[in-house]
Amino acid sequence: MSTAASTLLVDHMANSRVLYFAQAMNIKVIVEPGEDGYFVAHVPSLKSCWSQGKTKEEALQNIREAIDLYLEPEPSQLAAEQELIELTV
Repeated sequence: MSTAASTLLVDHMANSRVLYFAQAMNIKVIVEPGEDGYFVAHVPSLKSCWSQGKTKEEALQNIREAIDLYLEPEPSQLAAEQELIELTV
């Protein structure tokens, strides 16, 4: 995973501050033809992150959205005493 860009995002919710970084990174995606004529894409490092499309380009666009949703932090699930911190390893 290599970082291409970082952006600090601050979210103010119910008297608590949630800080996190949005980072661009490289993720390996496997694309293969499916049985139904569609292209199937999945990310081996993200369990259950799959998508498909009529074309390879559409499958890649759809898996990009699936990755974004998979990795999206959910600060609304934090209790008042909790803080969301993302680490790059």
